[in-house]
Amino acid sequence: MKPNIVKRVFLYLILGIMACMYLIPIYVLLVTSFKGTAEITLDQMWHLPSSLDFGGYAKALSKLAPNLLNSLYLAVPATVLSALLGSLNGYVLSKWRFRGANVLFGLMLFGMFIPYQSILIPLIQFLQSIQLYNSIPGLVLVHVVYGLPICTLIFRNFYAGIPDEVLEQGKIDGNGFFGLYRHIIAPLSITGFVVVGIWQFTSVWNEFLFAVTLTTQKQQPIMVALQNLSGSQIVEWNVQMAGALLAALPTLLVYVLLGKYFVRGLLAGSIKG
Repeated sequence: MKPNIVKRVFLYLILGIMACMYLIPIYVLLVTSFKGTAEITLDQMWHLPSSLDFGGYAKALSKLAPNLLNSLYLAVPATVLSALLGSLNGYVLSKWRFRGANVLFGLMLFGMFIPYQSILIPLIQFLQSIQLYNSIPGLVLVHVVYGLPICTLIFRNFYAGIPDEVLEQGKIDGNGFFGLYRHIIAPLSITGFVVVGIWQFTSVWNEFLFAVTLTTQKQQPIMVALQNLSGSQIVEWNVQMAGALLAALPTLLVYVLLGKYFVRGLLAGSIKG
């Protein structure tokens, strides 16, 4: 065999082993979620279920359905608002530069590095003062504010690659600030919106700290409800695994459907930034 072929076979062998190790927890999650209570034992953990039992999914869905809706009511508006505001910010900071723009952009990026735990108490007090504590709109507001720095950064880098001559031509045609955004910037931003949408939707959907501290049971998103699904003494692992799969399914579908655009948009932003 040629040396290059040997190297390639060895590389794929290593990658295959690493992929199998990565997929082991997913395998256990899937097979356990389809097992009945009698089969959930350590000695049968690796075994396939003797028959498909959907009881775990039925029970998990009955308990988690309201929280799944809460997460949808939270993640969709937060993602849309973050993407829209981040796009406008990136447009201004890249194409309508003004004195102090770099300082303002630096301060916005600084917000990415503020730990959630350090602002919890004043955040709770603020939400209580505007009567949005323990509400989905309050959580939406928090995630929009915390998502703006990264959304702005992605869009600013994305728009930096658009030639200024294109905007100058648009100005000659009589377009102002919003006209240029609507007719030139927005149509060129589809990939950027996909990148930001996937990033922000996943972040909001999987976030736990704000969800558990800013809401109570009826308003809690899916990740908090999934944590509460475990029993105090006896854990129904098939229900837990089914619930985990149901909670992960929306973000998984987003990546499956839009994954290629996500990678393309990240590469475009890195090159143009």
